[in-house]
Amino acid sequence: MLCKHTQAQARAFASGAQSVAPRLSTPRALVSCSKTSAAAAAHPATAAASTSRRSSVRVLAAKQEANVRHGSVVAAPSQKYGVVVGRFNDLVTKLLLEGAYGAFQSHGVSLDNVEVCWVPGCFELPVVAKAMAKSGKFDAVVCIGVVVRGATTHYDAVVSAATSGVLNASTDTGVPVVFGVLTCDTMEQALDRAGGKVGNKGGEAAITAIEMANLMASLRGDGLAAPAWGPKA
Repeated sequence: MLCKHTQAQARAFASGAQSVAPRLSTPRALVSCSKTSAAAAAHPATAAASTSRRSSVRVLAAKQEANVRHGSVVAAPSQKYGVVVGRFNDLVTKLLLEGAYGAFQSHGVSLDNVEVCWVPGCFELPVVAKAMAKSGKFDAVVCIGVVVRGATTHYDAVVSAATSGVLNASTDTGVPVVFGVLTCDTMEQALDRAGGKVGNKGGEAAITAIEMANLMASLRGDGLAAPAWGPKA
């Protein structure tokens, strides 16, 4: 039998355990939620400001999205496209042209609306592309060619002339003129990009032409871009 002192200690311990148990059994999430609710109740202005900020961000995002335009990659039935192809390295340029044909067809362009012109090489691409763009008959023009680095500086001269020439053909007319020229160190690299393991850059250039043509048509239709400029050929 326990002595009176020991019995008193046991009763005190049991009483203390009962008073602690409810506090330990309260989930932390409920405590956190209670604190958050209390804070919100104590600072209603802060909670309202936070809600207002979130609402403002959503409204701003919606407005920004409303003012963003993307060119569709599905062509309109009436659109026409020009393609200028360099004959030099035609083992590769023929494959690039096939890729362009395939992309045009799969994105809604009838091949009857694709006009192809062959030129001797990449150096001659810009003059024909610019003349076609100025005609007003094409929604976009694609330039296709291949320049492979050799042992001389001829590569650098041709690449520079083709790059700046195609760019100027576009900016001088207001018609998208797309650069679909491969500039590679080896013929193997060129073949990899003409239907090989890196895809077909001719097809990518055709899709870019469709996207740009649609974007420019959208902007011009809403009066947000100038019409194509330059004298009509």
